[in-house]
Amino acid sequence: MTVPRREPAQNADERTMLEGWLDYHRQTLAWKCEGLTDAQLRTASVPPSELSLMGLVRHMAEVERGWFRKVLVGEDPGPIYYSDEDRDGEFHLTEADTWQEAYATWQAEIEIARRHASAFGLDDLSKGPSRFSEEPFSLRWIYTHMIEEYARHNGHADLIRERVDGATGD
Repeated sequence: MTVPRREPAQNADERTMLEGWLDYHRQTLAWKCEGLTDAQLRTASVPPSELSLMGLVRHMAEVERGWFRKVLVGEDPGPIYYSDEDRDGEFHLTEADTWQEAYATWQAEIEIARRHASAFGLDDLSKGPSRFSEEPFSLRWIYTHMIEEYARHNGHADLIRERVDGATGD
C-alpha cells in the first residue's frame, strides 16, 4: 500500500496536532481501501453486517458533511447517500456504485470541511443544529469527535480488509 500517512509532529501546537491526527486517520481509511477492485470494496465481509470499505468511505463523506457543513457553519446541504426512507443508504451498495465516485465525493467533502474549519478558532462555536444536542459545539470538540469517528471506523476497515484479501497493518 502506498497512500502516504504522516503522523503529526510530537511537539506541534494544539490545532496543528488535531488537524494532523484527523488527516492521519483520513489517510488511513484511504490506505485500507487502496488497490482493491470495486467489487472487493463493496464486499460486506462479515454477514449479516452490510459494512464494507466503500460503505465506510461513503459514511465518512456523510459525517464530514454533517459536522463541518451542517453543524459547524449552519448549511443544510442535504444527505448524499441516505434518505428518510433509507437511513443507512451509504451502506446499501449496488453494482452501479463505484470507488471513483465514492472517493471523489469523500475527498470533496474533506476539502469543504478544511475550508470551513479554517475560518474558525478552536474555541469558536458551531452555528448549526446537531441531532445530538441543542447546544453549540466548539471546533475543538468537532475535531476530537472526528478523530474518534475515523479511529473507530479504521478499526472496522482493518478487519474488513483482512477478510477481503488478507492484508493487515496498523
